[in-house]
Amino acid sequence: MASPAEPLRLAHRGDWRRAPENTMAAFLAALRIPGCDGLEFDVRIATDGVPVVIHDDTLDRVQGVAGRVADLTADALGAHGIPTLELVLGAIPRTAFLDIELKGDQVPATIDVISAARAAGAELSHAVVSSFEAATLEAVGAERPAWARWLNVYDLKPRTVQTALDLGCVGMSADRVAIDRESAARVADAGLDLAAYTVRRTPTFRRLAGLGVMAICAEATALDRGSG
Repeated sequence: MASPAEPLRLAHRGDWRRAPENTMAAFLAALRIPGCDGLEFDVRIATDGVPVVIHDDTLDRVQGVAGRVADLTADALGAHGIPTLELVLGAIPRTAFLDIELKGDQVPATIDVISAARAAGAELSHAVVSSFEAATLEAVGAERPAWARWLNVYDLKPRTVQTALDLGCVGMSADRVAIDRESAARVADAGLDLAAYTVRRTPTFRRLAGLGVMAICAEATALDRGSG
């Protein structure tokens, strides 16, 4: 995946200034922003085996109610505004680039949903699957070896870059503070794409763009191209 002239601007969990994060309203609001190239969002599994889009393992922070995602059905979660992955993928234009971050064991339920919406032959269409969890990326790679995968990381030390290579990933998504000229060059020398999270300020976006980062998970003013 070649780096674009300017990094892909991916709305981190949608535009949470307009609606709660990881909701359909937040995703659609983000895609209405000029210069927003796509979305980053998180997937967990409800107790009935249905993939749903939510970051936390509980509903406390965003939905303001007690409950664990793994203990509730997709219908019960939907009553609190938590969409299924199938609903999200069906509503998002295929032209929008997607960073689909998987939390925990996702195979095969999530693979089936993603395949129905975004598979183009053996590969993914305009999307990557990412995770902090090596076992999750291994499982996806075993089922769909041609799918683009990113290892999400907190640092870009040589051993971390090697882990991404060992997993067969095409790229890494790193904490913005871990990215400097030396670490970006290390990733490039390994033949991997480099993405960054989570950027709120336009100057930070510009700094990372100058280092050759190919995609940036953006929030707040960094999501608005041309803002100060």
